[in-house]
Amino acid sequence: MKQLVQTDLLPAVEYERQREQFRSQIIALKQRRRISVGPLITLVFENRETLRFQTQEMIRVEQILDPRKVQDELDVYNALMPGSGEVSATLLIEITEQDRMKEWLDVFMGLDHGETVAIRAGTEQVFGEFEGGHSHETKISAVHFVRFRPTTSMIAAFADLHVPVTLTVHHHAYHAEAPVPGSMREEWLFDLGA
Repeated sequence: MKQLVQTDLLPAVEYERQREQFRSQIIALKQRRRISVGPLITLVFENRETLRFQTQEMIRVEQILDPRKVQDELDVYNALMPGSGEVSATLLIEITEQDRMKEWLDVFMGLDHGETVAIRAGTEQVFGEFEGGHSHETKISAVHFVRFRPTTSMIAAFADLHVPVTLTVHHHAYHAEAPVPGSMREEWLFDLGA
């Protein structure tokens, strides 16, 4: 997927004028690209448009005008852009019960290491590769970035709605699976250029 450059971004005044329309389009797009795996994990699969929106929003909120700082923001979000042959997602650990927060975060320690999150298509599966720096020995972030590199046969399976495709999370006491709907599979195929 092509990296974002400064000319992809709207000037602040123009973005403000178009923001509501842009925002409603992105909300609809993210609905197609969002999937919950059990009650506490949600993945939002990113693409060029979702990342362009996030960049524009950050520039708006932080009131960034200096082109070098705009480039810094682009660099941050371009690092999340799916590369060739991959899909990528923001993984959210969504714990809303304050009294159980520590208990659940302890359960999720190490989620970002090893074979814990996967896409399964038919009999094949590929495990997600997590971006580093979101946890250490005693603390885990509630937001992670993960990449999946499906095989050629898995990509073909995404296009065949007769073949079941699931997202799975298996880590310590948290075990969940979710079927991937056709709309998400279409998004993946578009991201993969298939």
